[in-house]
Amino acid sequence: MGLRRTRVKICGITRIEDAQAAVAAGADAIGFVFHASSPRALSADTARTICAALPAFVTTVGLFVDAEPRVVRAILDAVPLDLLQFHGAETPAYCAQFARPYLKALRMRDDIDILAATQQFTQARALLLDTYRAGVAGGTGETFDWQRVPESLRNRIVLAGGLTPHNVASAIAQIQPYAVDVSGGVESAPGRKDAKKIEAFIAAVRRADSELEPCSE
Repeated sequence: MGLRRTRVKICGITRIEDAQAAVAAGADAIGFVFHASSPRALSADTARTICAALPAFVTTVGLFVDAEPRVVRAILDAVPLDLLQFHGAETPAYCAQFARPYLKALRMRDDIDILAATQQFTQARALLLDTYRAGVAGGTGETFDWQRVPESLRNRIVLAGGLTPHNVASAIAQIQPYAVDVSGGVESAPGRKDAKKIEAFIAAVRRADSELEPCSE
C-alpha cells in the first residue's frame, strides 16, 4: 500500500523560466502548444531551447490540433518530445502513425460517449478530458461536470479544463484522476506562467493526495 500520487502537467509553456518554475515545483510534465491560433503557441526553435534546459525525468508533451502529418513530423524532427497530445478530431489511425506515445483529448460535449472513445483509442496512453466550447480547441478556463467521468476509467484519465489552485483538490477528491493538466489556471497572462500559482497548484494536488485513502501498488 502507498499514498496516491496524482501526476501534474503544466501546459502552454512558452518560456524557459516558466518551465524551470514548473519543474522546481514538482511538475511531472510540461506541454508545448503547436497550434498557431493559440495565444500559447510557440516555435519549434523555442521549444527545443526549453527542452535543452530541462533536467532528466521530466516528460515533454507536444499539443497539436488537426495538424497536417508533415507538420507533426517536422516538429518531431526538431524537438525532442516524449509524448504527443492530439486535441482535435484526429482518428486512431492518424494518432498512431507517428510511432510515438500519445494522449487523445476529448472535449466534453453533451453527447460524448467516453466509454466508446476508450474502446476506439485503445493505443492512447490516456484520455485527456477538457471542457467543450464551440469553436475553441481548448484553454477555455472553464470546468465541466466532473461526475460525468465514468468511475471505471478514472485511472486512465488526465483531467483538464478550468483547473486552478483553488479547485484542483476538489476535483481530485471527487474523481481521483491519474493526472491533472493546467494552463490558464497558473498564468498571469496567456502564455506567461506565474511561479507562485504553479507552486500553489501543485501543493494543492499533494494535499489532496494525502487526504485520500492509500492505494495498492
